[in-house]
Amino acid sequence: MTANTPKDILTKRIRTANKDVPADVVIKNGRIIDVFNMEVLEADIAITEGTIAGIGEYDGNEVIDAHGKYIAPAFIDGHVHIESSMVPPEEFARVVLPHGVTTIVTDPHEVANVCGNRGIQFMLDQAKDTCMDMHFMLPSCVPATPFENAGARLMDEDLRPYYDHPQVLGLAEVMDYPSLRSAAPDLIGKLTSTTLEGKKIDGHLAGLDPHAINIYRAAGVLTDHECNTPGDALERIRRGMYVMMREGSVAKDLLALLPAVKPHNSRRFFFCTDDKHIDDLLRNGSIDHHVRLAIANGTDPMTAIQMASLNAAECYGLTDKGAVAPGYKADLILFDDLNDPVISDVYKEGKHVAKNGSYIGPAPGRKDLASAITNTVHLPELSEVSLKIPMESSKANVIKINPNSLRTDHNVEHVQVENGSFLPSVEEDQLKLAAVERHHQTGNIGLGVVKGLGLKRGAIATTIAHDSHNIVAVGTNDHDMIQAIKHLSDINGGLAVVVDGKPVASLSLPIGGLMSDKTAEEVNAALDHVHHSLKEQGFQGDFNPFLTLSFLTLPVIPSLKLTDKGLFDVTKLRHIDVSCS
Repeated sequence: MTANTPKDILTKRIRTANKDVPADVVIKNGRIIDVFNMEVLEADIAITEGTIAGIGEYDGNEVIDAHGKYIAPAFIDGHVHIESSMVPPEEFARVVLPHGVTTIVTDPHEVANVCGNRGIQFMLDQAKDTCMDMHFMLPSCVPATPFENAGARLMDEDLRPYYDHPQVLGLAEVMDYPSLRSAAPDLIGKLTSTTLEGKKIDGHLAGLDPHAINIYRAAGVLTDHECNTPGDALERIRRGMYVMMREGSVAKDLLALLPAVKPHNSRRFFFCTDDKHIDDLLRNGSIDHHVRLAIANGTDPMTAIQMASLNAAECYGLTDKGAVAPGYKADLILFDDLNDPVISDVYKEGKHVAKNGSYIGPAPGRKDLASAITNTVHLPELSEVSLKIPMESSKANVIKINPNSLRTDHNVEHVQVENGSFLPSVEEDQLKLAAVERHHQTGNIGLGVVKGLGLKRGAIATTIAHDSHNIVAVGTNDHDMIQAIKHLSDINGGLAVVVDGKPVASLSLPIGGLMSDKTAEEVNAALDHVHHSLKEQGFQGDFNPFLTLSFLTLPVIPSLKLTDKGLFDVTKLRHIDVSCS
């Protein structure tokens, strides 16, 4: 019996629940995780037209034997930038589904900052052809701040038409606090449009105090993923927010936040990856990694699974996701050990899409890419003179990185000066940093000094430079920096390592300078080569230097960052000189 209309589907589901007709699929001999009562029960799961019709004893046209495995609701990533994986949505789904994530809430503001509406439409078009549910939050801040140049500017009227799209849930992370605090008209327009449409609003409250949280909540902002301490989390929860506990490739906040999770407030927490590279996804996983890490550090397994599924679903109004119960989509994961859930099988709406870490669903399609999203690196003429940093003294404002954190420190240090200009020092780990505008050939080049990257030779550069995604380069000398920047233009964006004037490793990312058109495995192999080449040049850090570099241009996270307009003091919300008295 095949149901074709909504009435037919509902009738069939009710008749299946009532045992008038057999289910399409029945899963037997499983131990079901009940995220409502926080218990485990043994029963059959009857599935009809991709939705669970009943829990109990059922017959089905197809019977799956769970062999005593646990059956839990599939996981939800509450906030992720697909572009950070360096592969487009179809390939991203193929990588993440084996890790039990069947639903994501994504913000395409990376590609939107490069390509505007064309980038958003590209992501929506790709998402519809996957067997993952990809829900979208519309980029609220393109550009992220008025202190930099991006490839596009999206106003309220540019975003409003997308609210009719069935996969759009609301407005993505509101990060421009100065505009929110001053009730800037364009941002107020975006917030009002979102609210009138009955949609959700995400926040971005990095380093902000309770007064700022009040302002965000007054604006209708529901979530934040920028908490770093238990105190941060509790201040947000007591004001009615949900807190996303992030564990990405750079920002790793989960362990720091777990002490805030208590039985009385755990329903206000859920998980997100935010930004995670493809090598990290392939090696460590996605939200499944959060669950295992939380359990290993003392969180009750049932609570960890609830935070990975039901909590995010309820936050975003996904009423048919997040539980193993009648009326919910049959998005299910199977695993053997409740205390160490390594996923063996993944079902999306009752269809088997992953087994033992491998994707077995429909093969992703390959589409021709429009030049509007591939030809995105536009540079002016550059020379070594372009990178000179004039110094009035030997004291400089220096960006000090904190490994595996998005936050930097603002140091004042003595630096080497030669002929009135800053001279990088490998011995003092004081390197030159450049942010080169790549969208409109403005000629803007922001320059600064960075400490803590530990680069010993040459230069590295990338077109992944959050959030405006200009080119960011760091080096031990100007010649290699210029060659690295130029090489990115030659390969249409990506990552580059240059030593003695020659590229020794690179990864081409032609889609907006952010994503590859190759398979995840091909991208991962190229990325491995890039990281290996860095180690050959003496890099010994226990962090990802390219990922760290890519966030040094994000002027919404404290303390000192670099934009194409210059060195930016996030705490004072203004540009400052490199040289200081």
